[in-house]
Amino acid sequence: MNTITSKYSVPLYRAAHGRTGDKGDRSNISVIAWHPALFDTIVQQVTAEVVAQIFRDRQPSAVTRYLLPNLHAMNVVIDNVLDGGVNHSKNLDTHGKALSFLLLDTLIEVDSELVKYLAPEVD
Repeated sequence: MNTITSKYSVPLYRAAHGRTGDKGDRSNISVIAWHPALFDTIVQQVTAEVVAQIFRDRQPSAVTRYLLPNLHAMNVVIDNVLDGGVNHSKNLDTHGKALSFLLLDTLIEVDSELVKYLAPEVD
């Protein structure tokens, strides 16, 4: 039987939530799926290359992604993205806490059968 699956473009924050941390000039962003069924979609689309492109204006030297499948999460480590780190930066957000929102606002494609697992739209 051939079935056609529709795709929906949604911001990542509808499929996952995040938390940001820092150490020196390195930021790490945890991306945690709202539902286990969404994890594979997130893994397929939130790659190190995609994250590097999202943060290209901050000129990261490296992006490394660590998958945590038992938690339906990933940790993305972005090097040299905090303007020198907390003690050296003149940036208003020296800890990079707002960086998770930049990532979570990225659009992803979700199959129609997974839409029921998404968080509600934000007005």
